[in-house]
Amino acid sequence: MCLIVFAWQVVPGAPLIAAANRDEFYDRPAAAAGAWPENPKIFGGRDLQGGGSWMGITQEGPNGARFAALTNIRGPQERRTDAPSRGALVADYLAGELNAADYVAKLAAGSDAYNGFNLVLGDREKLFWFSNRGGDDARNGKELAPGIYGISNSLLDEPWPKVVRTKAQFASLLCQGAPEDAFFEMLADTTRAPDMRLPDTGIALDLERVLSAVCIETTGYGTRTSTVVKLYNNSPAELHERVLQA
Repeated sequence: MCLIVFAWQVVPGAPLIAAANRDEFYDRPAAAAGAWPENPKIFGGRDLQGGGSWMGITQEGPNGARFAALTNIRGPQERRTDAPSRGALVADYLAGELNAADYVAKLAAGSDAYNGFNLVLGDREKLFWFSNRGGDDARNGKELAPGIYGISNSLLDEPWPKVVRTKAQFASLLCQGAPEDAFFEMLADTTRAPDMRLPDTGIALDLERVLSAVCIETTGYGTRTSTVVKLYNNSPAELHERVLQA
């Protein structure tokens, strides 16, 4: 995932509602969201190169329905080609039996082996954010209070233009009780941010402009899937995906 906005303990009856875009190179093989053959309780997309996932849910488990999502942190000068796949962090949590707090504690000791990432994970009762970049809150894992959050390719709620804009629109749609199509329309926004509002992440200005859109369209790389997830108190979790570029 390269953009995810989510409401935690905001909507009655639905502890978590999330909307996200996955941006990736078009030639990286991936499977559309579905049940995993070797572990049918997991439902989500799959990276066929690394074997992990960028977002997924379980219908039920030791702690009820589970959710996990990942975004990469943009750091071209820090990227290591020998680092393990970050998608395994989502897959291992969904397939395992550790609760989110214990999983984060286990992960913390070895997280520097990975390139930069954000991980959001939890169940109907608790939700955590963990990152191997940033300060103690990030590296120790932060249990999230009720609210609306956004993450792109930096830390939680970093005020990148597309994070700020999408969080505001997401909150408005939730207040309206908007249908699911409205969330997918939000995720399809190709508007680019003005230069004066662009972050400086160590890449060329032309590329910063391209990547500032909620939905990225460029040669060889862009937004490949949009996803809406809902965890309910009294119903099975739902994950709906739209494939923009297979």
